[in-house]
Amino acid sequence: MGACPYPAPPDQAEPPAVAEPAAETHYRDGQVESRRAILADEVPIAFEYNGVSHAVMLATPGDLEDFALGFSVSEGIVDVPADIYGVEVQPSAQGVTVAIEIASGAFARLKDRRRTLAGRTGCGICGAETLQQVLRPLPALAERGPRIRPEAVSGALSALIQAQQLQKATGAVHGAAWSDVPGTAEIVREDVGRHNALDKLIGAVLRARTNARPGFVVVTSRASVEMVQKAACIASTLVAVSAPTRLAARIARECGLTLVGFARGNAFSVYAHPWRIAAEGD
Repeated sequence: MGACPYPAPPDQAEPPAVAEPAAETHYRDGQVESRRAILADEVPIAFEYNGVSHAVMLATPGDLEDFALGFSVSEGIVDVPADIYGVEVQPSAQGVTVAIEIASGAFARLKDRRRTLAGRTGCGICGAETLQQVLRPLPALAERGPRIRPEAVSGALSALIQAQQLQKATGAVHGAAWSDVPGTAEIVREDVGRHNALDKLIGAVLRARTNARPGFVVVTSRASVEMVQKAACIASTLVAVSAPTRLAARIARECGLTLVGFARGNAFSVYAHPWRIAAEGD
C-alpha cells in the first residue's frame, strides 16, 4: 500500500530519524568517560482519518504506513485492509501527521465511537469511553492455528532479539516479530512503545499477507490485555518475554488465543490454551 499521490505542502519537513547520535558522560568504578551514544527517537505521531484528528501517540517515526494499517485494524477502526484507501505521511517541525483515507462506512462508525487517544509512549486503550470499548469482541480462534514445538518458541525469541538492530544501537525499544512454525522471525518491527511495535508488525504482516501461512507472534514486553487483543487480529499464539496480566490471560482463554509468558532462553510458561504447544513426541 503506497502513499497517496498528493503533493507535499511547501513547509513540509524532512522525515525524522528513528535514532540519532548524542553525547553521554559515562561513570564506572569511579572513572568518568565522555563518549558517543545513539538515542532512539520519539516524536508525536498524529493519526487523522478522512481529515479528522483521532489519536496522537509518542512513537519511533519509522514504518509509519505499517503503523497506520496495524493500528486501524487492531483498534477496530477498519475491518479489513481494503477499507483503507490511502495513507500519506506528513512530517512537520512538531511531529508527524499520518493522514489515512478510509471507507465511508468505517468513518461513520468511527465518528459514532467518539473515541480519542491522547498520547503517552506505549499508550494502549487510554481514552476509551465505555467498558465495551475496552473489552471489545475478538475473533473466535477456537481450534484454529498451528501447534508449535517448545524449541520453536525459544528459537523465535532468539531470532527476534538478534534481528533488533535499533535495540542493539539504543537499548530503548521494544520488538515484535511474526515467526513461522519452525521458529524463524520472518518480519520484525521496533518502536519505543510496545503497543506501537505490535501495531507496526500487524500492519506489515497484513500488507505482506504473511498471516495466510501458519505462524505466531513474539513480543519483547509483558502481555497486557491490549497486546492480546491486538495479536488476536493476526495470530492464534502470542509469546511474551515478561508476565501476562490476569485480565490478559482471561481474555486469551475466552477468545481461544494461546498465551505464553516469561519466555526467556529455553523456559516459558503458558497461561491459556497450552494444547497448541506440542511437547516432544506429540
